[in-house]
Amino acid sequence: MVGLLSEDEVRDVAALVEAATEADGVRPLSEHVVLHLRYGGDAPVRNVLVYRDGALAAYGHLDVTDEVAGASAEVVVHPAHRREGLGHLLVAATVDESPDGRLRLWAHGEHPAAATMAASMGFRQSRSLWQMRRSLYAALPAPVLPEGVSVRTFEPGQDDEAWVRLNALAFRDHPEQGGWSADDLHRRMREPWFDPAGFFLAFRGDGTAEGERLVGFHWTKVHGGDGAHTTLDGSTPHVHDGHGHDPMGEVYVVGVDPGERGNGLGRALTLVGLRHLRHLGLPDAMLYVDADNAAAIRLYTGLGFTRWETDVMFSRDVPPG
Repeated sequence: MVGLLSEDEVRDVAALVEAATEADGVRPLSEHVVLHLRYGGDAPVRNVLVYRDGALAAYGHLDVTDEVAGASAEVVVHPAHRREGLGHLLVAATVDESPDGRLRLWAHGEHPAAATMAASMGFRQSRSLWQMRRSLYAALPAPVLPEGVSVRTFEPGQDDEAWVRLNALAFRDHPEQGGWSADDLHRRMREPWFDPAGFFLAFRGDGTAEGERLVGFHWTKVHGGDGAHTTLDGSTPHVHDGHGHDPMGEVYVVGVDPGERGNGLGRALTLVGLRHLRHLGLPDAMLYVDADNAAAIRLYTGLGFTRWETDVMFSRDVPPG
């Protein structure tokens, strides 16, 4: 186990992630983990690096900061070193380092081997995250905003704190999103894909700066394709950034003040963002949504999205005794 990674270790992990992505067709680590790793990680986070013959063969990321839900981990084994027991080794190491014996383990792409390994080690499936997609060539209705609500784009330095507050309120029951701080926002604002012109804010008020109140947002994202991103270690851009597709728009985050729910604001903001992505000439759009979020799935299905693939979380409770 190590704390912050050195520049050489970040490069090693980046190369391992690229190799696994090319072999599996899906990124083995979440965006949250990749963003933090690019800067060496966070001090409370623990990293497991397994080397074979001088080369990194497997990597595990353990986040122990959530005392309520418990520690969470993501692991990846180099394609050349699979079926050597390294996956079990990584998971066992992260379980041992979990403060209370609990662990949540993410498997991206719903790979059968991951489910088999998790079950063999006493984990149960506890969460599913759907990726949904739709063509931007298909018709898009015009957005209809609730009366008294207007939309403009995000202004860095002016809207930061208001957005962090609304995000926390809108996602107060969400296991990850609701805990974002200003640092989390600014880390993403430093990414090559960040574009305030695709970050839409909805305000209710009298049209003056003093009388406006932020009540919703739709943050869009463009990823994949030539130069849209740098690699995990911040070096030369990879043509597909590990996504395995041409440029694609993403409904990155849509959030609405709980007091505004049910009035069509979420649908209107989603359409504002989708029309922006279409205006950029992108052929498709994607998004992530929890499989048990029936209301959101109804909204997105009604806007033409269909399920594409699934990420799965497995959980291990505190062992008896």
